[in-house]
Amino acid sequence: MEFLYIVIGMVLIFDFINGFHDSANSIATVVSTKVLSPFTAVAFAAFFNFVAYLFFSLKVATTIGKGVVNPEVINLNVIAAALFAAIVWNLLTWWWGFPSSSSHTLVGGLVGAAVAKAGFGSVVVGGVVKIVAFIIIAPVLGMVISFLISAIVLNISKNFSPTTIDKHFRRLQLLSAAAFSLGHGGNDAQKSMGIIWVALIVTGQASQQDPIAGWIVLSCYSAIAFGTLFGGWRIVKTMGQRITKLKPFEGFCAESAGALTLFGATELGIPVSTTHTITGAIIGVGASKGASAVKWGVTTKIFYSWILTIPISAAIGAAAFYILNAIL
Repeated sequence: MEFLYIVIGMVLIFDFINGFHDSANSIATVVSTKVLSPFTAVAFAAFFNFVAYLFFSLKVATTIGKGVVNPEVINLNVIAAALFAAIVWNLLTWWWGFPSSSSHTLVGGLVGAAVAKAGFGSVVVGGVVKIVAFIIIAPVLGMVISFLISAIVLNISKNFSPTTIDKHFRRLQLLSAAAFSLGHGGNDAQKSMGIIWVALIVTGQASQQDPIAGWIVLSCYSAIAFGTLFGGWRIVKTMGQRITKLKPFEGFCAESAGALTLFGATELGIPVSTTHTITGAIIGVGASKGASAVKWGVTTKIFYSWILTIPISAAIGAAAFYILNAIL
């Protein structure tokens, strides 16, 4: 029972680091366009991360609980190893300033630990393939939607002065930033809920037919909101300025596209990366000004970190499982 409490604590630490790591996704555009100060921006994002529990059903939590590895294979050692892998990779990529996916670190850790325990047959191939596919689909959707929104906004605004455009979109960007933070909380916090739910099931504290308890939902939304409040400042510069320079109307377009993508994925129960989504949206906004407006060298390095996240997390998760199994 003590180990269950440790695992739940690890889940909440991961959730906090998820918010800490991914806060840049929520605030980078609104800070880089100077619509909000850094502290106001993280407080704003944290609030909407938390209240996301009022808006979304728990389909993503169910996917993480059942749709990545076979539930019969999972035990507390598997869960602890997966969480260790996710926490380590999140902290490393935060230190390096790379906007990698907290979602995919968790998926990779789960897959690696489960394979170490029971072989490749333990993996729900269809579920993992769907998640991996969204490494491409989510940023491409964000890119296409933001490009289209940018084109529409530019066409509507062409008869207005730059000062007028800037004035109005500074206000509108507050709405788009709030929407993106809602999507971030709604999709990402549910991944942690799914892990706690499975931990309770494998220890006999709950059954698969039970709904996810209210204390799990509130604790996970609280943890990600507190993490966002502390902010992953090393990644803000990469997201907000190093990919492309942003103005308020461009920040609005990127955040709106990212929010629409996250809302759709969460409703479908697909755990996507908010990092991938907003990066694609920012690239789409930059591309609307011409290909030369996007700093492709920085973007290429980000893509490499995306590709490496699942396999590296899986390797760390497998190694952690072997060590835990030997000790416990």
